[in-house]
Amino acid sequence: MALKLMYITNNPDVAKIAEESGVDRIFVDMEYIGKGERQGGMDTVQSSHTVEDIRKVKAALRSAEVLVRINPLHHAYKGITGSQEEINAVIDAGADVIMLPYFTTVKEVKEFIRLVGGRAKTLPLIESKRSVELIDKILNVDGIDELFIGLNDLSIDYNKKFMFELLSDGTVEKLCLKFRLKGIPYGFGGIAALGKGLLPSEYIIREHYRLGSTCAILSRSFCNANHFTDLEAIRNIFENGMQGIRYFEKECEERIGYFRENEKAIAEKIQAIVENI
Repeated sequence: MALKLMYITNNPDVAKIAEESGVDRIFVDMEYIGKGERQGGMDTVQSSHTVEDIRKVKAALRSAEVLVRINPLHHAYKGITGSQEEINAVIDAGADVIMLPYFTTVKEVKEFIRLVGGRAKTLPLIESKRSVELIDKILNVDGIDELFIGLNDLSIDYNKKFMFELLSDGTVEKLCLKFRLKGIPYGFGGIAALGKGLLPSEYIIREHYRLGSTCAILSRSFCNANHFTDLEAIRNIFENGMQGIRYFEKECEERIGYFRENEKAIAEKIQAIVENI
């Protein structure tokens, strides 16, 4: 079964191209509270998307879902609306899936699900060490539709030099096993086009299949649409990149037996990368 692939954009034209190329979910990223402090100094994506962006993207799509990452749960202050108002607004604008970032308590997950109230799919983002420590209790919360492991922030919390160390040290595998036993769909991290990335995406895609993952984010290096003004250039990148990934996925489905070999190879490559950082 092919991975659900997600792409972060608030540009409706780019969203339409992504959908037509086979992307399953368009990811509108509204998170900003506390994100800069957590990721300060890192070359990570920090978006400034809005509720109006959700409406525009939703209107441009025919079948792809709209996933919206909201802010961590918060109360209204200094002109900023609280979480209930934010969740209501993104649902009214057309969000199909809502992602809750950086939480550290079971209570937050329960409150998030209560605030959504069954009006959209719920997707807690596991990206803090505390959420990993509490995962068994979190998995007993009713109403979780999917889970995602955010490797950027989680690797920061674990003081890792390279976010994919969480693949080689067993952290991701242990979490995936727990998710699978609960029957909750899950995914992790981002993937670039084939042959791209410090750790080539082929290794990461194989791990998705070995670990039973169902979704992944197309990384900024897959297509940084902000670097292009020509939509046809963006279309070519998406069509070629998606075709390559989908073809490679068929190979993964047919050759599940080589995943253990890939696990060993990925651990060796990550170690080599870490030693040179």
